[in-house]
Amino acid sequence: MVEGTNSDLRGRKMHRNSRARNHPVVIFLSFVLPSFLGKKLVSLFPKMPQDYYAERPLFGGKITSTFPPRFEDVSNIRQVPDHQEAFVDPARDESLIFELLELKRDVDDDGSALWFLQDLAMEQDAEGGMVIEQSGVLEAPGLCYRSVPAIVTSAIGQMAISKGRQGREAQNIVRVYLANLRLKEVGTDVLITAYEPLVINPLSESANAVGAGVAAPAEQSGLTTTAEVFKLAVSSFKVNDWSLFGGGNAA
Repeated sequence: MVEGTNSDLRGRKMHRNSRARNHPVVIFLSFVLPSFLGKKLVSLFPKMPQDYYAERPLFGGKITSTFPPRFEDVSNIRQVPDHQEAFVDPARDESLIFELLELKRDVDDDGSALWFLQDLAMEQDAEGGMVIEQSGVLEAPGLCYRSVPAIVTSAIGQMAISKGRQGREAQNIVRVYLANLRLKEVGTDVLITAYEPLVINPLSESANAVGAGVAAPAEQSGLTTTAEVFKLAVSSFKVNDWSLFGGGNAA
């Protein structure tokens, strides 16, 4: 869920540069990611009667990713920080967030996604957090700058999070999927985070829109699960213009 952009989001900046170049580079992760990201790309397109996918422009089209159009651009509703692109499915209170952060050089590659997941839990004052799954360090040869591939780690957690400015008495139980793509040559940590509500607190703002209690599985409505949406968003992540990071041609 987008926590009222709780993420204002860690007060970090994205890199911008006025130069315009167009060097599309696709990230192919279907054979290198952990179990929940490692299926062949065809498996990311299940036949869903009421759900479909579209390539979505991020950061002015300099980056693109593919996910269902039911995830609406939060910037059409309220202001979103420049370093962040946020999307939400208001009917299910699911959300997908892309962030460009300054590289955390003091965080080791091994387990960097877990570090960001724990950092997120602390900043959102989450309770009852537990790690469900995490990957080791992987390289993404399809996402390179000057022949240096991105380093990828991922983690899944579950925690109790309040919506916006609400207190702990209104916490929802949420599953959080997080991937960290480390673009070291341009000094950037890319975070892709998906939020899947499992139990909605009756005191939560979310209850007004989606109802309180255990969230209905996406499959019951013929929709793609949050896990599959996350996999697709990561596997289709593409940099079209490296000047976004202040860089030049990709080699």
